[in-house]
Amino acid sequence: MSKLVTIYGGSGFVGRYIARRMAKEGWRVRVAVRRPNEAMHVKPYGVPGQVEPVFCNVRDDTSVAAVMQGADAVVNCVGVLNELGKNTFGAIHAEGAGRIARIAAQEGVDSLVHISAIGADPNAASAYSRTKAAGEAAVLEHFPGAVILRPSVIFGAEDGFFNRFAGMTRLSPVLPIAAGETRFQPVFVDDVAKAAVKGASGEAEPGVYELGGPEVKTFRALMAQMLEVIHRRRIILSLPGFVAYLVALGFDILQKASFQLIENKMLTRDQLKSLKSDNVVADGARGFADLGISPVALGSVLPDYLWKFRPSGQYDEMTSSARNLRKNGT
Repeated sequence: MSKLVTIYGGSGFVGRYIARRMAKEGWRVRVAVRRPNEAMHVKPYGVPGQVEPVFCNVRDDTSVAAVMQGADAVVNCVGVLNELGKNTFGAIHAEGAGRIARIAAQEGVDSLVHISAIGADPNAASAYSRTKAAGEAAVLEHFPGAVILRPSVIFGAEDGFFNRFAGMTRLSPVLPIAAGETRFQPVFVDDVAKAAVKGASGEAEPGVYELGGPEVKTFRALMAQMLEVIHRRRIILSLPGFVAYLVALGFDILQKASFQLIENKMLTRDQLKSLKSDNVVADGARGFADLGISPVALGSVLPDYLWKFRPSGQYDEMTSSARNLRKNGT
């Protein structure tokens, strides 16, 4: 374990998978997070002392530099879907990313991997996508040899996408969604981690890679597939544009009126702007094939973690079988 990697945001959804894979590759892993006491779940990824959570605030130069001391590689997984307090899109996606890249160059770090997102565009309608593009530009300005990964919507056991909508099916016979015809190319979180490890290990050529799974489906089709997996019948209601806007506005106002004590985890106006554009790999973009990775299909993973949303949970298959036997009179 001679090499050290610092993973900013390494206890989050994507970061924990990267930390686990880096540890398996024999790296010492420093997981830089705002609340180390809430990141203890990363410690068992390696032998005692191999994976350690440490405090870091990516908005502060001194804090970023302190956890980068002696690192051979750096991975930046920090990102926000909703602005809260000082953690704005600009502060995290643009300034934070640029700060990490600048200090990595100053410290003589060998490799830098930056997790961005498909749709990063300086002219995008949403602030999320514009700041993601600004972050990429800042990274390349300070660290031209960086590997930038742009995943589509990411799925996995801890995801906030399928888990959230599956949870909603417990509350209502109707499943409301916005922009039902928008296309996505869901990518398995561990495949993104594999790509990040290749970048951190110097096995990937510098530049931008767009990461999407083997299937492209509309938002509505993804929800239909999810309902099939959890054995529930629900009406998928694609909200008209103005209705979706009013819903997002209402949740945004609630967050502001509560002085951000109630976070808008449902739908923001900025997310609604992002949903107006397809979230798929661009033609001609470098991707998994260039990294020697075969992405996992959505259908082979969803049942592994969405079973808990079935009417009878893990026993739903047995319940269905018993029901069929009674129906057939056997």
